[in-house]
Amino acid sequence: MPPPRLDRYDLYELCAQAPDQEARFLHAVHGRNPRTLREDFSGPGAIARAWTALHPGNRAIVVDRDPDPLARALTRGIHRAPGDPANPSITAVCADVLRARDKADVIAALNFALCELHDRATLLKYLRAVRASLNPRGVFVADLYGGADAYRPATYTRTLRGPGRETITYTWEQRAADQATAMVTNAMHFKVQPPRPRGAAAPRPYTLRDAFVYHWRLWTIPELRDAMTEAGFKRIDLYDRLGDAIDADGNLYVRPLAEGEPLDDNWVAYLAARTGGN
Repeated sequence: MPPPRLDRYDLYELCAQAPDQEARFLHAVHGRNPRTLREDFSGPGAIARAWTALHPGNRAIVVDRDPDPLARALTRGIHRAPGDPANPSITAVCADVLRARDKADVIAALNFALCELHDRATLLKYLRAVRASLNPRGVFVADLYGGADAYRPATYTRTLRGPGRETITYTWEQRAADQATAMVTNAMHFKVQPPRPRGAAAPRPYTLRDAFVYHWRLWTIPELRDAMTEAGFKRIDLYDRLGDAIDADGNLYVRPLAEGEPLDDNWVAYLAARTGGN
């Protein structure tokens, strides 16, 4: 039987995410023994699923206003087969993230999700709500991108192998950018060549153009740091990678950038905002 056809959520997880690494990073950044993750702007909840697999007692909450990917967070994904029972360790909340009130040790808004918030008033409202939702000594983590090419229309393409030996061509397109408003339009495209069955003709490839299209406000690190401080966070650390090493027990070691330590010309950065000075 041929493998099931990959849809846009499967392809997003394969091409644009590293859920296992991201879950380990969030655990390490917290620095203690976090058990509850809230993944905001979650889509199909790949990070939440990876979080619940880290430790038997881990629990996750996925928040998104679209019910379709939320259902997949519970029952499907590239690590789960169709028909598997719902993951009892994940709670799905179909709501605008501005209204989410579920408590957690770690709250994450990754994959540049904060860029969905286009003005500072909305950003600040969200950050204040997040801070109120964190458990004591909790941490909120968000990522941004920027640098020399941040406002340059361009395409980036790479090829990778899918779980069923599909050949996937993934294209990230920055379609439009306006430095005066800090607004960009980005799109993700996929072309999938299914594997050729033995003794049969090669199946036709299929293409998902504009599988996801984003209209984003590119926040800068100082803008987000200032908003986090105004929202009441006490300490903000900056990371430029998802980890440095993993020990024999699978624990990830992370190190924030020291003051004055440079970022790359084109960078992805992770800001970890804490409710206390821990």
